[in-house]
Amino acid sequence: MLNNVTDCEDGEGGAHQGDGIPKESSPFINSTDIEKGREYDGKNMALFEEEMDTSPMVSSLLGSLANYTNLPQGVKEHEEAENNEGARKKPVQAPRMGTFMGVYLPCLQNIFGVILFLRMTWVVGCAGVFGSFIMVFMCCSCTLLTAISMSAIATNGVVPAGGSYYMISRSLGPEFGGAVGLCFYLGTTFAGAMYILGTIEILLTYLCPLAAIFKAEDASGEAAALLNNMRVYGSCMLSFMALVVFVGVKYVNKFALLFLGCVIVSIIAIYAGVIKSAFDPPDFPVCLLGNRALSRLNFDVCAKVITKGNETVTTKLWSLFCSSSFLNATCDEFFEKNNLTEIQGIPGLASGIINENIWSAFGPKGEILEKKDFNHVPVSTEGPVDLDQPYVFTDMVTYFTLLVGIYFPSVTGIMAGSNRSGDLRDAQKSIPVGTILAILSTSFVYISSIFLFGASIEGVVLRDKFGEAINGKLVVGVLSWPSAWVIVIGSFFSSTGAGLQSLTGAPRLLQAIARDGIIPMLRVFGHGKANGEPTWALLLTACICEIGILIASLDEVAPILSMFFLMCYMFVNLACAVQTLLRTPNWRPRFRYYHWTLSFLGMSLCLAIMFISSWYYALVALAIAGIIYKYIEYQGAEKEWGDGIRGLSLSAARFALLRLEEGPPHTKNWRPQLLVLLKLDQDQNVVHPRLLSFTSQLKAGKGLTIVGSVLEGTYLDNHPQAQRAEQSARRLMEAEKVKGFCQVVVSSNMRDGTSHLIQSSGLGGLQHNSVLVGWPRAWRQKETHQTWRDFIELVRETTAAHLALLVAKNISLFPSNQEKFSEGNIDVWWIVHDGGMLMLLPFLLQQHKVWRKCRMRIFTVAQMDDNSIQMKKDLNTFLYHLRIEAEVEVVEMHDSDISAYTYEKTLVMEQRSQILKQLLSKNEREREIQCITDESRGSIRRKHPANTRLHLNVQEEPTPDNEEKPEEEVQLIHDKNATLLSPSSLSPGDEIQSDQVHLTWTKDRQLAAEKAKAKASITPEGIKDFFNMKPEWETLNQSNVRRMHTAVRLNEVIVKKSHDAKLVLLNMPGPPKNKMGDENYMEFLEVLTERLDRVLLVRGGGREVITIYS
Repeated sequence: MLNNVTDCEDGEGGAHQGDGIPKESSPFINSTDIEKGREYDGKNMALFEEEMDTSPMVSSLLGSLANYTNLPQGVKEHEEAENNEGARKKPVQAPRMGTFMGVYLPCLQNIFGVILFLRMTWVVGCAGVFGSFIMVFMCCSCTLLTAISMSAIATNGVVPAGGSYYMISRSLGPEFGGAVGLCFYLGTTFAGAMYILGTIEILLTYLCPLAAIFKAEDASGEAAALLNNMRVYGSCMLSFMALVVFVGVKYVNKFALLFLGCVIVSIIAIYAGVIKSAFDPPDFPVCLLGNRALSRLNFDVCAKVITKGNETVTTKLWSLFCSSSFLNATCDEFFEKNNLTEIQGIPGLASGIINENIWSAFGPKGEILEKKDFNHVPVSTEGPVDLDQPYVFTDMVTYFTLLVGIYFPSVTGIMAGSNRSGDLRDAQKSIPVGTILAILSTSFVYISSIFLFGASIEGVVLRDKFGEAINGKLVVGVLSWPSAWVIVIGSFFSSTGAGLQSLTGAPRLLQAIARDGIIPMLRVFGHGKANGEPTWALLLTACICEIGILIASLDEVAPILSMFFLMCYMFVNLACAVQTLLRTPNWRPRFRYYHWTLSFLGMSLCLAIMFISSWYYALVALAIAGIIYKYIEYQGAEKEWGDGIRGLSLSAARFALLRLEEGPPHTKNWRPQLLVLLKLDQDQNVVHPRLLSFTSQLKAGKGLTIVGSVLEGTYLDNHPQAQRAEQSARRLMEAEKVKGFCQVVVSSNMRDGTSHLIQSSGLGGLQHNSVLVGWPRAWRQKETHQTWRDFIELVRETTAAHLALLVAKNISLFPSNQEKFSEGNIDVWWIVHDGGMLMLLPFLLQQHKVWRKCRMRIFTVAQMDDNSIQMKKDLNTFLYHLRIEAEVEVVEMHDSDISAYTYEKTLVMEQRSQILKQLLSKNEREREIQCITDESRGSIRRKHPANTRLHLNVQEEPTPDNEEKPEEEVQLIHDKNATLLSPSSLSPGDEIQSDQVHLTWTKDRQLAAEKAKAKASITPEGIKDFFNMKPEWETLNQSNVRRMHTAVRLNEVIVKKSHDAKLVLLNMPGPPKNKMGDENYMEFLEVLTERLDRVLLVRGGGREVITIYS
């Protein structure tokens, strides 16, 4: 029966069985229609059919997940979605490379380099065996600890192309990733320059010295000539290599194994030569004058005179130290007193020479190389040495920290395996094993080389950087077997291959950073040729590499790239330490032999080596990384990669919130932490954007700001509108430069939603202490009668919660952030003590450019019994201790009789109050409305018996007992300051004039009343009108009369003193404790602030917010 129903196509019930959803309409990600039908044939998954568009069946995605070819939404990386938008992925070929070919050999090729062949013997000679061992052990430990951290990161998921940049950016975030990625790129680029310089040094010094273009006229110009030759040939070599990379990068990869073979053969030749030297040392004599080593480039015989036949003749060496070739010539004093001696430059492994080479022999630039503890006759006068004499001189000052910076590039290259993770059969196994084995192998070679060189080679030869004492030959080549040319040619090709590899890898790294889009200014370098080759990145790399070529000295370039590599390694260790300490759920590396202490030790060691090598280079590198970091933070594209820095921020925030829970902030640390309540229109746009402008001016980016708003309805129905409202508020916050959080709640009514925001906004100790809200502008209108009730409840709730309340009236007149007041006053009317809020707020506003040029004036009110002079003096003293500059004025308000204007305002207010009460009443509606109508008509007729009429119309319709009649049935005609009467509620025969009914006493009426009062004793009509109104005044609530009198009198004084002020701040009176008088409270505030442009009503939170103590 089930099969019949399922197979039915044209039947009545075939397409609408079950829940009524046809199986063909069920969506599925990346599936064809045939696949859809096949997936949903069964009924056992019908419960999840409606969620298949966002949560596909696991069984359908297991194969694609295993090959990482079809990741569901939410798993695919952001950059992958951006770069491959609209393009289908090519099927991924199964990787075939194992640990040996894919990781071990590439790491060996990148670690072994030009430093081993050109500078290792010189480092051992200068630092000694012991110092060199410390140096190599420190550098190799740094790379080993970094490799352990890198292995943990690399085995915590799939690492695509990008290597260290990818690992750091996805572990520490785009800011750190971009900064360190660019530093790693610069390091790789300068490494290319170093390898090219090494290649040219081998060419001009050992392979073809006659190819030099610039010739030195004397010995003092040899160094400059060598640098110029390096620049010319280096630039030509760079252009050639860049052309090769641009045209045929695939050939570079093909010849990589050849270059690696040259390195391995050269190292084997060195070990073979050392072993051979133990029983058959090579014959390379070194000529010493006393204890000074002589350069054999300019002479052939190590003797002063020789015998030819029966005649004694001088040698070429004699003419170099004497004024002529005759025996009676004047010679150098040291040459005359000391004899010439020949010693073996390479005495062999069994010679015991290691005892002389165990300690360091650092020296200044231009010093003659001398053999330690060798017999010589010192000269009586020590003067400057003539550089034209055939001594072997040091070309640079040497000390331990300098040698560390020069040597460190020889241990870099440990990232080669992680860069090839996409080509490995099992990357999570091969990367740790291959990288650590490569580091251990190279470390063994370097450490053993230290002892073998120190035990086989004479000290003066070790310190002879360019082999001048052994006829200009490469020192390590002389030691090797079977021939020195094996080392010379092998080092030449290995340096060339390393330079090509650097020029190949650096542009791709820059292209990966550019395509990530985290640095907008680098996006152009993400483009390339049709096959994806980074053309523009290669051009930039060549230009930066040329800077290193122009430096022209390998010893000067090496410390620069050491800084960049050390910074990269430092952040790899930091990434591992952060991830381990945070214990994030996604941190599950397969490599288990790591610990956060090892990562922290590696990070500290990297930082220490940076400053040991060159503290000024270290500061420059850190400054470059810091600038890039801040640039990405403020201008770069926002990326969410689930990085550890975000987790670290969450942990730090949690710790800080728990600390804040320990108690309220001290008065010295108090600042307004604002909850800004915004009103939204029907399109979820902010009604009063100037409220956020004022927030920005008040906060200036400091402290906490929460922007909240309320939507009426249910969350299930209105959550899309809530999201749009939040986005709209965030856009406005960004435009107004308000740094804070946004929260939109959906509630059944505005009052409950606002109450929820006040109670629940913030987290723990990070909560608001002040509420900023706009004045309900249209509170008198019948349609918004609930607005003023919500406002008064807001005032009561903030008071109960001990929160400060700021009410901005006429907010549309407040200045925007682009405006600037060139002059003006901020007037503070300090009526009652509020904890110092009125003093603090103007000071904070003056920190913003909009209000910076406004002066602060403080007014306070003196009563009859107060000493106004003493009050002013005390207030000045108080402000002095507060360190606030303000002009002080004490306003005297004497007791005066209550004016007719006040009585009339109170009368109209109470009449409105009565009518509003009747509008909201549920019982005996019709009877009480008629009563109020009669009273109101009688009152108006007594005041204006000739021309005033009040019209009320009650629409009586039958209403069920359990259903409330709509409030629109009763309407009252008012002027623009009162509730307006709807035309639909008037009787057809009634006529309305615009100025017939005035239930709010305007300023014109006040002046008319005063004139009438002045003429009351003269005009009989005036006397009659006055006494006609008197009985109504007697029936008024005297408490309301007194409050209205205070509002009127204060308003008169404030308007008189502050009518031209840019902003007026004054204490906001509290609402009545008896809720029966809520209607009158709004009228009091309206009277208190009328005829003022910008007003900020302030209620304190019940605590002191400003102090005179430091």
